[in-house]
Amino acid sequence: MRKAERWEYILTRLGRDGDLDVNTLAEEMDVSPATARRDLQELHNQHLLSRVHGGATSSGIFSELPLRHRIGQQQEGKQWIANAAVDLIEPGMAVGLTGGTTMAAVARELMKRRLKDVTIVTNSLAIAYDFSMQPGYNLVMTGGFIRPASLELVGPFADATIEKVNLDVTVVGVDGITAAAGLTLLDELEARTNSLLLQRARNRVVVADHSKLGRAAFAQVCPLSDVDVVITDPAPDGTNEVAAIRAHGTKVILAEPR
Repeated sequence: MRKAERWEYILTRLGRDGDLDVNTLAEEMDVSPATARRDLQELHNQHLLSRVHGGATSSGIFSELPLRHRIGQQQEGKQWIANAAVDLIEPGMAVGLTGGTTMAAVARELMKRRLKDVTIVTNSLAIAYDFSMQPGYNLVMTGGFIRPASLELVGPFADATIEKVNLDVTVVGVDGITAAAGLTLLDELEARTNSLLLQRARNRVVVADHSKLGRAAFAQVCPLSDVDVVITDPAPDGTNEVAAIRAHGTKVILAEPR
């Protein structure tokens, strides 16, 4: 297996499982543990994963997997979250949507329900592409600079578009959420764009699977006081962060299977 193929395999596995063991990885790729360790270190140096003793993880403030490698993470919970989020959207609404894998699930669920006369305002190339092929939706896309990791448009051109629209509801994804830090993302430009989308909406919703709770990324989007609803899935071992968020007066919906 060539290096490019190994790296593709490593990132795909990491996107699916969230962490990797060096010895298991070496066996799966049919290479020596030393080769697997070198691959992990090089990917760590490119901020595509976090190197830990004995392997690697996708978690941490300074690591961000490209979008296509994050599709498989927490997929079941993301669908539950998407169902609950789309329950808040009605025909005729103007809806702001950011990018990310949880937001992709929200977009797919919204398209499946075929609500009439819904206007979508998004800075996500992936979500805009999907809606562009769906009849019955009005689509508005911002300008801006492309963030390759998330395929989102950010910066002053994106912000200028958002500042001129009024939205019924905005749904945003995050890299982390805590009672103390509020909503956070890895990129400060993306954080500002998402913050503006929330400010332009009457109802402000954040979607975050349980792995994002209790984590604080680099840039704050907004404090919890600027959010109306947090939708997440139940953590397997429970979490105190939900109680802390509710103590701030923010509504939390624990999405369940249907």
